[in-house]
Amino acid sequence: MENWKKVMEKATLKKVMEAASNQHLVIPAFNIPYLPMMEAVIEALKEIECFALIEVARPDITRFEARSFAAIKKEFDRCKDTSVARLHQDHVPVIDEEGKEVDWKLLVTEAVDLGYDSVMIDGSRLSLEENISISKEVVGIAHPSGVLVEAELGAVMGHESGPMPPYDEIFASGKGFTSPEDAAYMVQSTGIDWLSVAIGNIHGAITGVAKDQKKVQARLNIEHLKKLVQKTGIPLVLHGGSGVQKEYVLQAIQNGITKINVGTEIRQTYEKAMKESGNNVNVAQKALKEKTKEIMNQYYEMTQTARKIGEALF
Repeated sequence: MENWKKVMEKATLKKVMEAASNQHLVIPAFNIPYLPMMEAVIEALKEIECFALIEVARPDITRFEARSFAAIKKEFDRCKDTSVARLHQDHVPVIDEEGKEVDWKLLVTEAVDLGYDSVMIDGSRLSLEENISISKEVVGIAHPSGVLVEAELGAVMGHESGPMPPYDEIFASGKGFTSPEDAAYMVQSTGIDWLSVAIGNIHGAITGVAKDQKKVQARLNIEHLKKLVQKTGIPLVLHGGSGVQKEYVLQAIQNGITKINVGTEIRQTYEKAMKESGNNVNVAQKALKEKTKEIMNQYYEMTQTARKIGEALF
């Protein structure tokens, strides 16, 4: 086995993310709403020697067919290769998109107990102090088991009920953008490992007719991102990665975005192939495998990121 692989298998996710951040390499986090998608993504990563997170969020379970956090972990263990992929619990909201309270502690504890590598608490619909308080509590639950914590600050729109304001209006006004001062305060007060920020990115729709439609071509405010990087000093995360114009994505990666969540694009690729092939899982997996490679190599222009990180850590 090559040295970089041995290094990556043993390296903590914290070290991997820090090395990626230092080298301006991006770690995509691929959402898995259908269990057979997992194997296709991991096989693609192995072939191109790139590193990514496999992630699952509540809507993948409640609205699609990921079944449960335990089912995802079982499937991950069946086809995992820790030199190229680790498992992340995405988007546990304190208050969900419909304004309902979520038993976030139960979900986070479940992922930690199952052996997930990282978890994400979303207190972005709370006041800053409440968001800090709950994020700190999650750090207290996760860190003793070596599990990393991502939090969110600012409003990444797209999952709310009701129509969203016109995108250009959101971007021009900076509505919901993460405040650099608040971000610095939050990082210092909580001990979180990564922070998801709002700089013009939006979530893909997960309900109704919109879930099958092409996403808005989002832009990113790179100057605002630079201020956030300067103030926080930790890897920053971009949610709603599908559909962001490529030139902005590449600039964001060079200016401090280390993790980008990808959901809509790979889900729609898989669903379309399933539909067109009469539900042939092998055909859909093959289409997804090619799409995963294309996202990494052509859209992000990233090659052999697992190898590069491993060599930097060696």
